[in-house]
Amino acid sequence: MDAPPFPAAALEAARDAAKAQLRIAGDSEDALIESYAASALALCEAFTGRAAIAREWRDVMPASRAWQAIEIAGVSAITAVSGLSADGDTIAFASDAYAVDVDAEGVGWVRVISAGAAGRVAVTCVAGIAEDWAGLPAPVAQGVTLLIAHLFEARDGASPPAAVSALWRPWRRVRLMRPERAA
Repeated sequence: MDAPPFPAAALEAARDAAKAQLRIAGDSEDALIESYAASALALCEAFTGRAAIAREWRDVMPASRAWQAIEIAGVSAITAVSGLSADGDTIAFASDAYAVDVDAEGVGWVRVISAGAAGRVAVTCVAGIAEDWAGLPAPVAQGVTLLIAHLFEARDGASPPAAVSALWRPWRRVRLMRPERAA
């Protein structure tokens, strides 16, 4: 699953938080700091296993009658499910050909009841623990801000501060494999 790009407004807000942390007043470093913001947010998502800022995601999984979890957590809605043929062509599913669910942990679940010619399914969902930067839990936002500041200041490749992972650890979702659940 490839992560979709972050909304420009989220990157700008993260940049501004990092500039405040770094005490940078001008805008000459804005583009560089925004690129670090994108990296820091992506690393946050990779570390926690959850989408940080809400946006549309697409996951492809085998067509299966068993319940399968969408790879990213923080799912608020599953908006589309369609089949994929061996050639990659999209196959429209009737609404009774699949079932979807989002559990209390924000994990999206999909099961295919009638796959037809589809060997795989494409699932589109909206996932993110916050609608925008302002809605992020304080520890998550602070960890992103610290990582941006670190990337800006330590361009020599020094290890990031341990505080970053300490701030994100309560939000971490560890999985050893794609889970399935009983029907």
